[in-house]
Amino acid sequence: MRAAVIQFPGSNCDRDMVVALDAVAGSDKTKLVWHKDTSLPAGLDLVAIPGGFSFGDYLRCGAIAARSPIARAIADFAAKGGYVLGVCNGFQILTETGLLPGALMRNSGLKYICRSVPLSVQTTDSDFTNGYEKGQIISLPIAHHDGNYNADADTLARLNGEDRVAFRYADNPNGSAEDIAGVLSANRRVLGMMPHPERAADPLLGGTDGAALFRSLAGAMALA
Repeated sequence: MRAAVIQFPGSNCDRDMVVALDAVAGSDKTKLVWHKDTSLPAGLDLVAIPGGFSFGDYLRCGAIAARSPIARAIADFAAKGGYVLGVCNGFQILTETGLLPGALMRNSGLKYICRSVPLSVQTTDSDFTNGYEKGQIISLPIAHHDGNYNADADTLARLNGEDRVAFRYADNPNGSAEDIAGVLSANRRVLGMMPHPERAADPLLGGTDGAALFRSLAGAMALA
């Protein structure tokens, strides 16, 4: 699997994502791509947008990053059927670019939350989640101040009707609408999620529930 991880000023999970992709997904020397680049490396299977605080989270979280030069290349890559994974700040950026619906708002408790949380796997009908069982409860860490997912009623109905909710919080920590923790694009090749699978992909990190996501992707690439 050939992957790239996008770096913005303020990214802080870029190296974690590279390690998970290389070690768990068997990615062939994952490339780091700077936000001012205007193109992606040739031959990629996956683009990952990591967590952090791009541009210091000035304005709305992810709003400035979504207007970086590399954003157009990511949108073009997704439009051609490429896989895109956005985690935490990456999820915020994906909503700001319009690649995923909805918006991430301030946590309902108005506090930054950093802890592991239980999640329910809502669908296995994607190359990101088919390594899990539907309804399986997993534990992944969160670390966000603006993880409260919101969308209008029509959008929520569409996400539910099209089986595009990937994960829900089992114990909603931030007030997200319908406990939503991650959503898929219409073609199921773009996933945005607030919890961090790359921080739960090695026993030394205290858990491995995130590893199945990376293995699922690797398996899909091997069959492509």
